Amino acid sequence: MFRSFLLYLAKARWARRIITGWSLSRRVARRFVAGDTLEDAIQAVRALNAAGLNATLDHLGESVTTEAEAIRSADDYLILIDKICETGVRSNASLKLSQLGLNLSFELCLDNVRRIVRKAAACNLFIRIDMEDTSTVDRTIELWRTLRREGLVSVGLVFQSYLYRTEQDIRAVMAEGCRIRMCKGAYKEPADRAYPKKKDVDASYDRLARIMIDAAKGAGAEPVSADGRVPPITALATHDETRIAAGRAYAEQIGFPKPALEFQMLNGIRTDLQRQLAAVGYPVRVYVPYGTEWYPYFMRRLAERPANVWFFVSNFLR
Repeated sequence: MFRSFLLYLAKARWARRIITGWSLSRRVARRFVAGDTLEDAIQAVRALNAAGLNATLDHLGESVTTEAEAIRSADDYLILIDKICETGVRSNASLKLSQLGLNLSFELCLDNVRRIVRKAAACNLFIRIDMEDTSTVDRTIELWRTLRREGLVSVGLVFQSYLYRTEQDIRAVMAEGCRIRMCKGAYKEPADRAYPKKKDVDASYDRLARIMIDAAKGAGAEPVSADGRVPPITALATHDETRIAAGRAYAEQIGFPKPALEFQMLNGIRTDLQRQLAAVGYPVRVYVPYGTEWYPYFMRRLAERPANVWFFVSNFLR
């Protein structure tokens, strides 16, 4: 119930006006968000790289309302790609299709993503398309397939274990060569589309992780690239130690190589666990968001874990 309320607040304009007006909110958000500028983000990535971790950069922003905003967002990503290539940091890039015009026009969004992916391909940079709510899933997969038919293959997708449809979706796209990041899911979805109970989401996550590992092993698992820009085929995004342990145990059971199984986590969450996994030989990639549009992202992080809410409240009380 509390999680649903926080997800409601993530989209409520009145709540955004109030919460973003608190100086405390911005200070606490800095735990998760690298900063307002691209230079802030690059500095955060350099620190992660120095600790043996890779990154994926996300320029925050969602659900643009005009074509001009969508094109401007794409232009911002072109600058981001130039910066990664110029600095040589070990990072790829993640993007949201609603930020690039998906809810305005499929063709507009496709053109924007195509520009980004072509630019990225020029310096061997991988692009990950984040999955948003269920209204976008079919169009997201269709857009990925369109790019692939055009020969733009260094693009992957994110899938969410809380959706009933995900097993069918990942089996289909893995057969087509898609690199997948699996997460639990952070959007509010009705019970006829997503598992309402955490135990069922967790069970689904473990089952899907096994399916992904089996498929990667059968296809000939690829380790992470030397520069950290292209991830392995299999990426598990979670801070849940039980889910991580289950994925590791299954991979070890079937002889799946450590360098081919990447764990992904969010900036500012479980840095101890990130370093522990890297220390024993797993590639670890940290999702580093930046930009002024931090509010929806911040609220979803609070909704995901009670510990994040307590971190916010304890800072407020101090």
